[in-house]
Amino acid sequence: MDEQRARGGPPQRWRHGPASWDRWEGREPRWPWRSTVLVTVFVLAGSHLAAHGQQGERAELDLFARVLLLVAGGLLLWRKRYPVAVVFGTAAAVMVYLGAGYPYGPVLFTVALACFSAVVAGHPRAAWTAMGMLWAGHVLVTHWLFTWLPPSGDSAVSWGEEIVVATWVVAIAAVSELFRVRREQWARERAERAEAARRRADEERLRIARELHDVLAHSISVINVQAGVGLALLDTDPEQARSALITIKDQSKEALGEVRQVLDTLRASDAAPRAPAPGLDRLPELVEQAASAGLTVDVEGEPPRLGPGTDLAAFRIVQEALTNVVRHSGSRHARVYLALDAGVLRLRVDDDGPATGADAGGSGNGLTGMRERAAALGGTLEAGPRPDGGFRVLAVLPLPASAGPSAGPKQEDR
Repeated sequence: MDEQRARGGPPQRWRHGPASWDRWEGREPRWPWRSTVLVTVFVLAGSHLAAHGQQGERAELDLFARVLLLVAGGLLLWRKRYPVAVVFGTAAAVMVYLGAGYPYGPVLFTVALACFSAVVAGHPRAAWTAMGMLWAGHVLVTHWLFTWLPPSGDSAVSWGEEIVVATWVVAIAAVSELFRVRREQWARERAERAEAARRRADEERLRIARELHDVLAHSISVINVQAGVGLALLDTDPEQARSALITIKDQSKEALGEVRQVLDTLRASDAAPRAPAPGLDRLPELVEQAASAGLTVDVEGEPPRLGPGTDLAAFRIVQEALTNVVRHSGSRHARVYLALDAGVLRLRVDDDGPATGADAGGSGNGLTGMRERAAALGGTLEAGPRPDGGFRVLAVLPLPASAGPSAGPKQEDR
């Protein structure tokens, strides 16, 4: 709200409707006891005062008149649950009241409120019909039936006054319709805001899932391989087993640090990250970690200077591709190609296979995460078996205009 005021806009509750509507949206309508009692008391008191001002012109208020006033006011208690029945009921009660020659007064307010409730509830035709019938009945009484109805000696009402009454009827219906349209607009805006919030939450959840998957899958794969090496060499080559344990310790420490960074982002989304996001400048670390897992990686091309988002996506794609080679390929050799081509960065990771299980190129989540990262930047990612054996991951990521010069000679896709 403060932000809205700082920008000069209206408070949030008035831009999208009163806050109480959000709490009661979709619930059964409440009984409007207080407003009904206040309106009924106002109508009774106002009609009593009007009777004093119209003595000799209209019939005096009697028990029947007060019953009609109570009926017209009391029906408003059901206006949220049965708006159509209430608007016709109040119009009929007021018509009988006026036809009996009782004083004009705030009794017409009950019809206006019932009409307003019916229009807002989505029944404008019923409201217009009830108001039209009331006006037509009033015209019939004041221009033709007044000689047979009380009070005695009454005269016809001028057509100018009837036009004024008709104008008020139209104004009440028009204001009610305007309020209904505005309320529906507020409801749509609230629904759009809720949908946008859900969409942002889903996107953030997917982003965090990708980060955790990439971090944990890579580190745990290296740890798994090194644990196997350590167990195999524990008795025959203790030094090599010791080296494997050191690698496990380093990998687990790095994985914990990156997971902690992701969790810190969850706890305080506005806080600055404690460490910079990884990028292709850490490619040598990936190569070294892959080597510790028994995978030789050849890198061709130098990475350009990239924006943080593109740099992180490129790093994670290479990381996940190498992790899949370690986990799912029988090859102990992989190749990473980096090339610039017409304003896009091409990343290609190849291995010679063969696959060691059903998940030849990696798990569904890993491939899905890589495709989502590429698509989020407007790029593409293809992954599948190579014609000559092995597996290939090819990502094409668009580069901003400020990207660095060349990433080395372009390598032909093989």
